Amino acid sequence: MRSRTLFFLLALAGILAPAQWLTQRMPGIPRSADGKANLNAPTPRAADGRPDLSGPWTRLSPRYRHNIAADLKPEDVPAWVQTLVKQRTENLSKESMSAQCLPAGPAYVTDADSNGGGMMKIVQTPSLIVILNADLTYRQVYLDRRALEPSPSPSYMGYSVGRWEADTLVVESFGFKDKTWLDENGHPHSEKLRTLERYRRPDFGHLDIQMTIEDPEIYPKPWTVAVKAEFAADTELLEYVCNENDKGHEHWVGKDSDQKLSQVKVAPEILSKYAGTYVEQPKFWRLKARTAVITVSDGTLYGSLEGREKEEQYARSEKTFSGFSGLAIEFIKDERGEVTGLFVKHVSGDYRFARQN
Repeated sequence: MRSRTLFFLLALAGILAPAQWLTQRMPGIPRSADGKANLNAPTPRAADGRPDLSGPWTRLSPRYRHNIAADLKPEDVPAWVQTLVKQRTENLSKESMSAQCLPAGPAYVTDADSNGGGMMKIVQTPSLIVILNADLTYRQVYLDRRALEPSPSPSYMGYSVGRWEADTLVVESFGFKDKTWLDENGHPHSEKLRTLERYRRPDFGHLDIQMTIEDPEIYPKPWTVAVKAEFAADTELLEYVCNENDKGHEHWVGKDSDQKLSQVKVAPEILSKYAGTYVEQPKFWRLKARTAVITVSDGTLYGSLEGREKEEQYARSEKTFSGFSGLAIEFIKDERGEVTGLFVKHVSGDYRFARQN
């Protein structure tokens, strides 16, 4: 929906390659008959018998990356927070951590995207777990029974201690700078923020992550979000240095609402023909097929990508619209004029989605 997203797609297009070390196969991982990693193989164990979470992982649940409060009721989010988020969105999130090339802090946990942008690498030892991110930030999770400091000096990544509850790693974190945001849309937090994460590896290739957010200074009650991750076999984490090519801010002008000013009028009977569910066709943008849901309400077209909140679509022509999670969409019609699919338009090309209903 937002120009800022397109900005970063342009910036990242050359670095978020689907794989690195293309000729290097990971040793010691289970494989199926075709030579691919067997993601359904049993959970690997460390020497102490605990599940071994080590390796590169790609977070795949994109719902909370933009809106950490997607599951909350309006009364669960203070009115001033809702106003602030709208202001930050209208301003194209120019003050976000990503726009300033600053660490995302607590938002790394939900930096999950079907596009494969949320990659991390876990290094596990008996007394310490390190989580590496592509932008060269890192987290240290101490497993040596230390307690969190009651009054830590706030930092971007906060301070984390962990413990095992059966086969689940439980991580408590505290001491985040209040400068960071909880998501791309700009939900704020105070320095009273505490998070509780639960990591469970049910088999070789999948990681279930839950994060509970508690900030009594801002939000009336805690809430929990869930993220999934998939093991990234036969590849490695590739560094991304935002400041290395940070040259686009002078072109980052306008407001989010500018899209409304330039939209064209499309008849409601035409819009109604676009409503339906669309599934991405090979070759996929990243790892898995995405699903797009198009709806129409009161003469306005809405789109939702991968379970995110629906977003208003702004007509550029009868068939082409902007506002689709920072991208554009173009509907496909056959020779009879029936809508058979759509293209999601990336800077790297157009990705075809087939209509399912």
